[in-house]
Amino acid sequence: MRLRAMAKINLGLDVLGKRPDGYHEVRMIMQTIRMYDLLEIKRISGTGITLKTNLPYIPTDGRNLVCQAAALLLKEFGISEGLFIRLEKFIPVAAGMGGGSADAAAAMLGVNRLFHLGLSRRELMTRAVQIGADVPYCILQGTALAEGIGEKLTRLPRAPFFYVLIGKPDINISTKIAYENLRLDSLSHHPDIDQMTEAIRRQDLHTLTSLMENVFEPGIIQKYPVIQEIKDLMKKHGALQALMSGSGPTVFGIFDNEKKLREAARALRFSRLAKTVFATHV
Repeated sequence: MRLRAMAKINLGLDVLGKRPDGYHEVRMIMQTIRMYDLLEIKRISGTGITLKTNLPYIPTDGRNLVCQAAALLLKEFGISEGLFIRLEKFIPVAAGMGGGSADAAAAMLGVNRLFHLGLSRRELMTRAVQIGADVPYCILQGTALAEGIGEKLTRLPRAPFFYVLIGKPDINISTKIAYENLRLDSLSHHPDIDQMTEAIRRQDLHTLTSLMENVFEPGIIQKYPVIQEIKDLMKKHGALQALMSGSGPTVFGIFDNEKKLREAARALRFSRLAKTVFATHV
């Protein structure tokens, strides 16, 4: 069985505060884009989970969310058969695009189908939060409002069509570092997630892009100015808006014109500001 593990971007990201359990309360608008990893999964004789990847620095043991997600279902349903999983990574790692969460979601969907467990998406999402806060969304996919720690999901109407340019500089940022650089007590402004939601319902791309914000951006850009340089380049070449996705460092630009998208992609490649440059759409 072969599955696509779809990347996500955050059209809006707000952090409301820190909870007593150490997690942060967030409000985000999540959007799936046409960029994905490939997961091949098959039953094998014997026991255990064997994971192979195309990148030598990706762990292939219990540290990988794919193994954790598959093992969760195998254990719950008392499945003793073995699994072989091949993961081809295309989504940049530690990039704020949910690649690891998407891979885990695909593993859960694959095990569910392969062993005919009969779990609905909602039932899988309930289990997925044990693996990571973004994994339930990666099972749901599409356009959604995420609240709580990211696990409380409300499906939104499909976002208005747009083209997306991805630019990831040659740096990696963990979520932990992003939160360390976020000064919640000094935040004087928060993204208007409610108005963004209304713009999506009206299919109003220009209002939506004018409202897009990510509270992590200022702290991360101060540490890594190249993120602002990529944003500026995308806007100079016709992006309606450019924003850092998640905890960064990936920047995405939104375009309403494919010709401008291609021109911006060429300019970004020529600039050498980004290690990964990828043009796609929602």
